[in-house]
Amino acid sequence: MNLQSNRLISLDALRGFTIAAMIMVNFPGNEQYVYFTLRHTKWNGLSFTDTIAPLFLFVVGVSIVYAYTKRLTQGFSKASLYKKIIIRSLKIFAVGMFLNMLPNFDFDNLRWTGTLQRIAIVFLACGILFLNSNWKQQAWIAAILLVGYWLALTLIPTPGVGKVMLEPGVNIVAWVDSKYLPGKMWQGTWDPESILSTITAIVSGITGMLAGRLMIDKHSPAEKVNYLMTAGLFSAILGYFWGLTFPVNENLWTSSFVLVSSGLAAMLLGALYFIVDILGYKRWAGVGVIFGANAITVYVLADILALIFYGLEFGGLPLNELVVNGLVQSGVQPELASWLYALFFVGVNFIPAYILYRKKIFIKL
Repeated sequence: MNLQSNRLISLDALRGFTIAAMIMVNFPGNEQYVYFTLRHTKWNGLSFTDTIAPLFLFVVGVSIVYAYTKRLTQGFSKASLYKKIIIRSLKIFAVGMFLNMLPNFDFDNLRWTGTLQRIAIVFLACGILFLNSNWKQQAWIAAILLVGYWLALTLIPTPGVGKVMLEPGVNIVAWVDSKYLPGKMWQGTWDPESILSTITAIVSGITGMLAGRLMIDKHSPAEKVNYLMTAGLFSAILGYFWGLTFPVNENLWTSSFVLVSSGLAAMLLGALYFIVDILGYKRWAGVGVIFGANAITVYVLADILALIFYGLEFGGLPLNELVVNGLVQSGVQPELASWLYALFFVGVNFIPAYILYRKKIFIKL
């Protein structure tokens, strides 16, 4: 497979594998039969699925460093880069809104938040921050935001309750959304992509920028791996112990969750960089590179293709349930059957991704 040798292949592959993982967990064969780790945790805790969104934001941060460092060295003005960042953020946000309206375009129950909307906001904030700060300032900002968020959630009583609460729908984050977040909320009284938790989601992007700065510095490849793995391990450990008093929670995007998930992301990038870019085992990473070349486009296509592969009915049942039921009747465990269909759907999305890659069509929102 002809991979682009002038790029950091591990970063491209990590972006693509993350998108493939998003599609896999978003579209199980049957929602009733899903392995625990392929679901979001209901509240406190951490599953495989919980790590995917922060991993993508981490990759966004790393990519900002590579993309805009290159543009600055090429002589692009900050004004032109501001324009690019703002326009791209608006386009990603708009596409997220379009997906929220599928398939019925019900404007009365419109949800203004979502995965792409959060990516757009994080990209905007991190892009502007990158152009106006150095890595030390970014690290301080990240630390202040994490500590400030922790203090806000653990010291400010929930209005109407009179005491500090960190329960679903009964916390300061949900209260702020109830007052200021327009439209429908994902869980009725609260939303996982909330206003306040977007602050710490931005920190997930900043941790990626710190990793990106490390990767472009004049360290040897071995030193880069060591730094990524060491920093990632310490971040995950610190997040774990912080989580003993401020639980690891994706729904609230707690400070401990940021440290644990960013630590895992840094170690994963370090491992991929060692295997793919240093040792040169690139062929197996090709699938990730292909998904990653048009990452957000593929994510959008998945929602559209789902209307067919999860919406068309045959004999009164949607195609996905028909296939899963058939596998179960043949002796396959229900959860395994559901996962196999999810993997099949990932493969379906690989086809347009591969066609776009082979034709060198790279759609940048």
